[in-house]
This record gives sequence, C-alpha cells and structure tokens, in this order.
Amino acid sequence: MGFNNLVLYLWRIVAILIAITVHEYAHGKMAEMEGDTTPRLSGRLSLNPLAHIDPIGFLMLLLFRFGWAKPVPVNFDNLRRGEKSIVLVSLAGPFANFTLAFLVSIFWRIEGLYIPIGFIRFCIELAILNVFLGIFNLIPIPPLDGSHVLEAILPYKYRRYYQSLGIYGIFILMILILTNILYTIMSPLLSFFFYLLGLNF
Repeated sequence: MGFNNLVLYLWRIVAILIAITVHEYAHGKMAEMEGDTTPRLSGRLSLNPLAHIDPIGFLMLLLFRFGWAKPVPVNFDNLRRGEKSIVLVSLAGPFANFTLAFLVSIFWRIEGLYIPIGFIRFCIELAILNVFLGIFNLIPIPPLDGSHVLEAILPYKYRRYYQSLGIYGIFILMILILTNILYTIMSPLLSFFFYLLGLNF
C-alpha cells in the first residue's frame, strides 16, 4: 500500500468514527427528547466513538461505504408519542449525517477561504461517507432505520408479516451490497446529494 493510499484509509477511518458517532448520538438524543432514557442509562448517549462501533459494520463502511454502527437501545414503549416518536427517532440518525455533510461542504464551497488541501480532502471524504451512511440507513430493510419508519406507518395488520423479514434482513443486505445492486438503487439519490453539496463526479 502506497503512502497516499495509507493516508486515504486513515482519513476514512476517522471519517467513519465521526459519522457513526453523530448518527447514533442523534438517535439516542431524539429518543431521550421523546421520553426514553434507555440510551443514557446504557451509556450510549455518548460522543465516544468506541461506544458505537460494530466490527462488521465498521469493516463494511471501510471497504464499501455501506455499513452500520452498534444500534442504540431504545425502548419504544417509553416514547411519548408512539409511532410518531418512533419515526422521529429512526430518522434522527440519517438526518444528522446529511446535516454534517452539508456543514463540512462549507469548507470547499466558500470562495476566498485558505484551507489546506489535505483538510479539504478529508472534509470531502467525510461528506461522502455521511451521505452514503444516511441514504443506506433509510433503506426499509431490517435492521436499518428505514425499516422502523416503514413498520411504524404500515397498517397494523401487515406489520407482523413485515417483522418476519427481520431475521433475513442482514443476509438480504449483504447480497445487495456484494452484487452491487444496492449501489445501483442508491445511485440517483447519491447523485442528487452530491450535486447539492457541489461535488461533481
């Protein structure tokens, strides 16, 4: 591995740690705001990346930019507004990723700023990773955040059928990732977000 590739992987590791921490912290904070103290009591309402790392999800993010962190435990029964709270908690993580991506885009979008090129490259990697992570987690396949949103809005009589897919979710995701089908599905949204961020690939 050349020096440039090594630096790229180091940047990506740091970017992953930031992205998953922001994502999971947002879930936990929203859950607490909606009445559930489980994330805080379990030590997951934390900005320490080590509290959120899932080894397999971390490796997937490093290699493919598709991956996940260790889910923040949330007791849905404690949420004040039922299904509305579930949707808010589930969307909080992806929304935090998109927000962070747009915030760091300031560093390459504002003219006249003198910023080292190395830092700009890191910010671009961080933004790209956050967009990937945000969109990926909105896919309605268990155990991703999008599955909780879909389950919450489905008519009650269909929920148990959807819930039965849960045990197969991770296998479905792995197949979609390894066959590149997932990237094809996500590509239009990725292109849209990259356009908004001023990243023309």
